Formats: sequence, C-alpha cells, structure tokens
Amino acid sequence: MFTRRLIFLAMILFIPFSFLYAENITLRTEAADIIYEDSLSAVAQEVTKAYPSVKSQLAQTLQWQVDFRPDIVLAKDSEQFRKFAGSNIIVAYAVPGRNLIVLDTSRVYAKPFSLEATLKHELCHLLLHRNIEQGELPRWLDEGVCQWASGGIAELLSGEEDGTLAKAVVYDSLIDIRELNRFPPDEKSLILAYQESKSIVEYIVRVYGSQGLLTFLKKLQDGESIHEAARKSFSVSLSGLEKEWRSSLKRKHTWFLYFSNNIYTVVFTLAALVTIYGFIRLVKRRRAYKDEEEEL
Repeated sequence: MFTRRLIFLAMILFIPFSFLYAENITLRTEAADIIYEDSLSAVAQEVTKAYPSVKSQLAQTLQWQVDFRPDIVLAKDSEQFRKFAGSNIIVAYAVPGRNLIVLDTSRVYAKPFSLEATLKHELCHLLLHRNIEQGELPRWLDEGVCQWASGGIAELLSGEEDGTLAKAVVYDSLIDIRELNRFPPDEKSLILAYQESKSIVEYIVRVYGSQGLLTFLKKLQDGESIHEAARKSFSVSLSGLEKEWRSSLKRKHTWFLYFSNNIYTVVFTLAALVTIYGFIRLVKRRRAYKDEEEEL
C-alpha cells in the first residue's frame, strides 16, 4: 500500500494532468489553479471562494507567506483516489514537489471534515515543505503541525473518539517518536501515528506556547537539525521532550480513567461473560439430569 503511494507520487511529478484526468477543466485564479471534471463545477466554485481565506489564516498562524500558486485537483472517482492515495481512509493529500493538493470530493464533506479545514491542512503541508528541508521535517512534526493549524482535522477518516491513543498509553504501546519519521502502512498503526503526532504538537503548544512551536519551526527553516532546534527552542533534548510528553499522557490516561471512560463496554462485556458461563452451567445440568434419568 505504502509502495503504491510512493510510485504514484513519483509518477505525478512528471505525468501531465491530462493523462490522469482525461476530461478536466482548469479554473485559474490569482491564488490557485483548480482542476476538475465538469460535474464538479459547484465544488470548484466553493474552493475558489474558500481558498483566499484559508491562505490568509494559515499565513497568520504559521507566520509564513504563501508565496506560491498550488494546483488543487478535485477527484470525483473515490476508488481511483484511494488507489493513488494508497489508503482507504485518506480523504486528501499534498505533493510538495508539485505544489499539488488532491481532494476526494466524495468524502471531504464527511463528518468531521469541512472543505476549508481540509484545504488548510493540505496547504499547510505545502507551506512547511516550502520552508523546511525534507530531511529536517519528520512526518510526525509535519502531520502534527498541520492538524494543529487546521483545528485538529487530520486527512483520514478517524477521530480521537475511537480511543486509539488512550489504549496505546494504557497498554504502553505508543510508537517511538524516532520511528515516526515515516508513518506505518497498516490502518491501525497509521491512525495511532496521526493521533500521536497531533498530541505531541499540542503538548508543545500547551507547555511552550504557540510562539515556542513557531520558534522551533523557524530554527528548522534556518537549517538547524531537529535536535538542535529542540534544545534551543525548549531547553530540552528531543528525547527529553518525548519523555515529558509521554509522562503527561500517562497522567491523563490511567487504567482507572480508561475503564471509567469505557464503563459501558466493560459492563456489557462482563454481562456477556456471565451469560455465557450461566448457559454452559445450564447445559451441564441438563446433561447431568438426563444421565440420571437414563440410569433410573
């Protein structure tokens, strides 16, 4: 799955849009080019109206100007989009090498998504890569910042309410930050990777403020390594930052709180086990009673 996406991303750097979308319209504006099929003209107009505000808000949040014109492709065929994206739960993605944003219009409006938040998330990817060298921008920071900047919205169909992060904390199965330079391909681990990324960046903002995060990004923009940038921005090593973040999660997600938040699941599970146990005992009693009757 991950390999397919890499192949597609490599292909799209060189293949013209007309090859990927045989029948398309390009709506050129001062800020962006929107590429779409005729049936998606209403969505294209919505993108045209939303993009200037999204661009302005993101520039204000990250304090970097969006000094490029992205191509925004509106994909109608969800099945084809999923093949290109390499995942069934991704609803949008960005290709920094082409200043390209691709949106699955069949799912981008599904709760909790909105067109504006999704556009902002993907534009954030392009802006980060525009200002920071690829080698100094780990995936966790890339995704974490974009979720923070877009109001917590990720680009995949999964929400915090599924408890993936809490389970990982309780069962001590968090993914190490050094392993999040790239994200795992399987769906369960991918969801956890997104949630961890969001949580780490939110922890940085909560403890060091949004300005602390922006200082961190500015040092990366200036060419400093992520380890140097962390020490200078937070007065702690990157591994030290991870330890502090993990400790904060353990205080928040204890076994008691985990069971409290899942009390109905626990109760129904116990009730089901008791029912099964009672049924087994009833069957045994009937068999014993039948055997006694046969002996008589």
